[in-house]
Amino acid sequence: MKALHKIAFWLLVIGGLNWLLIGLFNLNVIDYLGTTLARIVYILVGLSAIIILFKGKSHEHTQSSM
Repeated sequence: MKALHKIAFWLLVIGGLNWLLIGLFNLNVIDYLGTTLARIVYILVGLSAIIILFKGKSHEHTQSSM
């Protein structure tokens, strides 16, 4: 589960940086991957957000109790 949390975190970082580039320079790096692969990345980033949203709080709680 710890590995899933790390993967989800890094996918959110990638998604966030992509949004930063879109906002600043109108440059969508993920689109350079091609339509199908870009769609897969968008789905993974969205699922990562859901994982962090629901598991992030419980992960924080278990870390602070140690």
